[in-house]
Amino acid sequence: MPRDLTQLELLIELEPIAAREVDRHLSMAKSWHPHDYVPWDEGRNFAEMGGADWDPAQSRLSDVARAAMITNLLTEDNLPSYHREISENFSRDGAWGTWVGRWTAEENRHGIVLRDYLVVTRGVDPVALEQARMAHMTKGADTPNAWDDTNFLLGVSYVTFQELATRVSHRNTGKVCDDPIADRMLQRIAADENLHMIFYRNMCAAALDLVPDQALEAISLIVRRFQMPGIGMPDFRRNAALLAKHGIYDRRQHLDEVVMPVLRKWNVFGRTDFSARGEQCREELAVFLEQLERDAAKFEERRDRILMREAARRVAAEK
Repeated sequence: MPRDLTQLELLIELEPIAAREVDRHLSMAKSWHPHDYVPWDEGRNFAEMGGADWDPAQSRLSDVARAAMITNLLTEDNLPSYHREISENFSRDGAWGTWVGRWTAEENRHGIVLRDYLVVTRGVDPVALEQARMAHMTKGADTPNAWDDTNFLLGVSYVTFQELATRVSHRNTGKVCDDPIADRMLQRIAADENLHMIFYRNMCAAALDLVPDQALEAISLIVRRFQMPGIGMPDFRRNAALLAKHGIYDRRQHLDEVVMPVLRKWNVFGRTDFSARGEQCREELAVFLEQLERDAAKFEERRDRILMREAARRVAAEK
């Protein structure tokens, strides 16, 4: 019976793959500059108007778009916490350290460009945004599972799904902003998130080949307990419900666009290298996915009824 590898053993065994994946990422990543995605002339126009108070009429964003942009930005704001987590669970040496530094630098651009765009266009209340940033960053962010000796496997599993979920959220947010500049900016961010997801997904695939049972245990735990990294930020539950209601990120998207594509890429349900321990994890995962499918269907039915009632009320009010 194969033994589980320790954190250090996993890092040593997988470092050659990490080095290869870092090289692949650097060959594919495109250089871009946050200031190229911000309409600076709008900022000057607002400054000429005078007065520091924000008025909702100054924003071109809908309530849904504002909630999505704030949620996305505050999520990116917690980069110091994410950097700490990833550097502790990977390493700051060799290929691992190169990746941690590069990933952190690329992620930092996302918060910069989102904030510059929102402040310059007066898309949201800048004072309330700063207060929310202070509250969220003071609280910080912790990986949503207690770490043990397999913290690398839990970590790399979580960020695979999280990066893909973030990509979906950014892309859909761009669509509801009704602003080509915002859409282009968020598509650019989403492209970064996709490359990050590929790095983590490929590392997790290598771990599955190396320690199938041990890796699948981590994957199953993460899928069954997954939470978006923004949980705990001010108004998160309200905003998350609003985003789900309007199709920016909901249970169906989580299942169909995030969880299942990754599991298929890893061939989780077609592999033949699991022991009885791995088979049990796979069965537990299958049961959970069946329940998630049912939950997604129920959510869609409930959302459709709500949206139909709201549309009917709008039509009646216009008569």
